[in-house]
Amino acid sequence: MNLIANISVVFVALIHGYILILEMFLWDKPAGLRAFGISKEFATASKALAANQGLYNGFLAAGLIWGLVAGDNRIQIFFLGCVLIAGVFGAITASKKILWVQAVPALVALLLIGLAHH
Repeated sequence: MNLIANISVVFVALIHGYILILEMFLWDKPAGLRAFGISKEFATASKALAANQGLYNGFLAAGLIWGLVAGDNRIQIFFLGCVLIAGVFGAITASKKILWVQAVPALVALLLIGLAHH
């Protein structure tokens, strides 16, 4: 069960690494426009803000990887909790899609960590 929990944490980290790429480097490119359903004009005007968001997503991914490398579930739980809260907030304020892309995978990983260590 611990292996499955670790794989789920890696999955969440990969999601956030991908979001970093989308927000920091592809925001105003066709892939970013499609992923976020935004216009070229909006993307151009908000590029710096998106890059900032992308950097924060990178920190979440780095924290999750740190928790895995250190073998410390507390670190993993902390960063998954951050992802879960950000995902719920994003779903409420920006797009319901964020609930499924960020919050649900984080919740599943948290549950799997709990099952693996009880």
